[in-house]
Amino acid sequence: MRKLLPLLAVLLLAAVPTVQAAPADPNGVVQGIADDLGKALEGRKDELSSDRDKLIKLIDGIVLPHFDIDYASILVLGQNARSATPEQRTRFAKAFYNSIAHRYAEGLLNYTRGRIDIAPYKGELNEKRSLVRTEVILDDGKRVPVDYAFRKTKGGDWKAYDVIIEGISYVTNYRNQVSAEIAKTSLDQLITRLETQGEKALESLEKTTRQ
Repeated sequence: MRKLLPLLAVLLLAAVPTVQAAPADPNGVVQGIADDLGKALEGRKDELSSDRDKLIKLIDGIVLPHFDIDYASILVLGQNARSATPEQRTRFAKAFYNSIAHRYAEGLLNYTRGRIDIAPYKGELNEKRSLVRTEVILDDGKRVPVDYAFRKTKGGDWKAYDVIIEGISYVTNYRNQVSAEIAKTSLDQLITRLETQGEKALESLEKTTRQ
């Protein structure tokens, strides 16, 4: 999972989808993000590699509207979300997303363009949940299954909240790490570390839980 996590920033964001889908449905959301980011990054690697803030702002503007960070953060917190205050949940969601976005942003610039096949809808869609199934074809020909879990918000929009790479859930992976860290310290300390150290705190969190 550690080696595949950078693909969160690469496989979805900089790939070229091959299946057309209605813009309002989850498949269309995945395709739209990939198209928009592909166009926004084209010919700008040198510019963005020297201006990380601009790169993060570009990613946020395209991805953030389609990602349910509040819901995802509650899932990552797991049982700890029950005892967290609304302020703690809000701070954690923002700090956690920012840490991940900063850590994997450069993956976009280092990516040599491959291809993503978005599977046609096969009944995974219901009124509230859906799963977009994709396969990423890497430069060496390897096909990596990457699925995106979506939920419909109260406003009727479909937003992603989890990424499953080769069967490993991003939410579940980080939930285990966050739970272990909170058990050793506290939620407030974890939030403060993420807010002040950002990606360094995230990297430390991953290393600690692998020991």
